[in-house]
Amino acid sequence: MAWDAPGLVAGVDEAGRGPLAGPVVAAAVILDDQRRIRGLADSKTLTALQRERLNDQILAKALCCSVAQASVEEIDEHNILGATMLAMKRAVEGLRLKPAKVLVDGNRLPRLDVLAEAVVGGDAIVKSISAASILAKVHRDRLCEQLHAEFPHYGFAAHKGYSTPEHLEALLRHGACVHHRRSFSPVAAALARTAGEEIPLGTFTGELLIETLQVESIQVELRPAP
Repeated sequence: MAWDAPGLVAGVDEAGRGPLAGPVVAAAVILDDQRRIRGLADSKTLTALQRERLNDQILAKALCCSVAQASVEEIDEHNILGATMLAMKRAVEGLRLKPAKVLVDGNRLPRLDVLAEAVVGGDAIVKSISAASILAKVHRDRLCEQLHAEFPHYGFAAHKGYSTPEHLEALLRHGACVHHRRSFSPVAAALARTAGEEIPLGTFTGELLIETLQVESIQVELRPAP
């Protein structure tokens, strides 16, 4: 805005709100106007190779960057929205330089001690937010590779924790691991199945919807792997 105080502007975005497992990751980026980066865009529109290449350029050319996360335990304690705001706050506070203003993708803002503005669709129209979306996505994808090495039978490297048919089948076959979000309905249903129990509808508040939580009949909204 024309009336904003002059100073550095940071873009903020997250990755990993929807998956059934792993932390939610946020990144904050202050770009250098003298060192332009070509190809910045919403991370979801880029290939994995493009994201990796841009990730390296952002780290090399930006004035400063910060990546932070909120753990699975914090997601289950605060819900996914609260945990996302927490990760964003940590990312901004981790910047080496303090921005005069923060632009956050979406329609919600974390509690910050600087001027902030929510920008719906910001990852596609604001370069610093695009850069943040790329850093967050690459960081979280690498975490999922690590989870896969630890628990290969879930297929984390392929679906990145999203509720694909393969992931849901693995949940029913093997139960949940320590990295699964227990407040998300499909995970809760898998845990209940393992325990031989039923859980009442509406008990859990994850983003994924479940039509019925009867242990023997689990229906969820299936999402393709990113």
